[in-house]
Amino acid sequence: MQYHIVLEKLCLCAKQKNTEQIRSFETKEEAQEHAYEWADTLNNTFCGKHGFDVLEVDDNFVITVEVGGFVEACEL
Repeated sequence: MQYHIVLEKLCLCAKQKNTEQIRSFETKEEAQEHAYEWADTLNNTFCGKHGFDVLEVDDNFVITVEVGGFVEACEL
C-alpha cells in the first residue's frame, strides 16, 4: 500500500516553481514526516502571503492552505 501527500491547491508560487501536486511513499510514517517537512519548505520558500499546514485524511496527508488572505493574495 502506498501513502500519499497531496498539495491541496497549486497557487501561483507552486506553478512557477513547477511543484508537483502528489508525492507517494511506502510507509505512513515516511509520508507523515515528509508532509510536515514539505509544508515547512513551502512556508519558507514561497511568497509568504499565505501559509501551508498538514491535515491527515484517512491514511494520507493533505497540505492545506491556511485560512486568511490566500485567495486574495495569491493567484490560483
